[in-house]
Amino acid sequence: MIQAVHISKHFSGHTALNDVSLHIPKGSLYGLLGPNGAGKTTFLRILNQIIEPDSGHVLFDGRPLQRKDIAHIGYLPEERGLYKKMAVGEQALYLARLKGLTRAEAKNRLKYWFEKLEIDGWWDKRVEELSKGMAQKIQFVTTVLHQPDVLIFDEPFSGFDPIAAQQIRNEMLALHQAGTTILFSTHRMESVEEMCTHIALINQSRKVLDGSVGDIIRSHRTHTYRITYRTSHDGPMPPEAFSPFVVLSDESLPLGAWQPGRIAHVQLPKEAGLNALLPSLILNAEVLSAEEIVPSMNTIFIQTVQG
Repeated sequence: MIQAVHISKHFSGHTALNDVSLHIPKGSLYGLLGPNGAGKTTFLRILNQIIEPDSGHVLFDGRPLQRKDIAHIGYLPEERGLYKKMAVGEQALYLARLKGLTRAEAKNRLKYWFEKLEIDGWWDKRVEELSKGMAQKIQFVTTVLHQPDVLIFDEPFSGFDPIAAQQIRNEMLALHQAGTTILFSTHRMESVEEMCTHIALINQSRKVLDGSVGDIIRSHRTHTYRITYRTSHDGPMPPEAFSPFVVLSDESLPLGAWQPGRIAHVQLPKEAGLNALLPSLILNAEVLSAEEIVPSMNTIFIQTVQG
């Protein structure tokens, strides 16, 4: 859908992006990750043709990105841009008309979204009367109203309380399920694990990691398993029960646990799975639970950024 090819951008001696290439597949829900100042916002502004790269280019549906493609993109910037003195409804209608909707179309769609987000009582309020989160909801509506093929959000959950953030997250997921390609920047790893099909990590202006979430997690597996078990004597299993695998730890469950037992962390070779370990364990203890310890996106993020 969108392909950025060797994008670089500099500002007064500062390198914002350094040879960044990304492919955002059609229909994906793509997370753009990175520490503050990594270059995420600069990248999104280039995609929206607000600024131009110093080198490199962007392809949209396989051809060079053109000014007319803006009609197929909805963009919610991190900086909020509503006119504070205007009434909410009047401003939403104005922004919808700029996206090519007729007044009647805009009113019908705004009515739908205002009712869905439970903000229909805000129509005659001035923007300056709204909290940051309330204003953010209005901008979300005006961003998605013209039903673009691509939605780009810069830190979409900023300013929301947990309930409102979940509401917007659900709407983004619904839009994605309906076929919309969504790209959003964030530093909240829980959003990535819950939502994204693909991610890219930018650090110090360079892309350091990208791909599907599943592929990235698989590539960072350590093949470590957590085994909770109980023996008849309440002590540890004999070392040969785990042989030939590596036991990283084997400790009693904490005193506050609801049942007695022990927890062991065991590392297996890449080619081995849990079935290779269980037969020996079952002969020596009652296995209460067994699971692979899969690295979280937060762990992968920290490990990658810190090298």
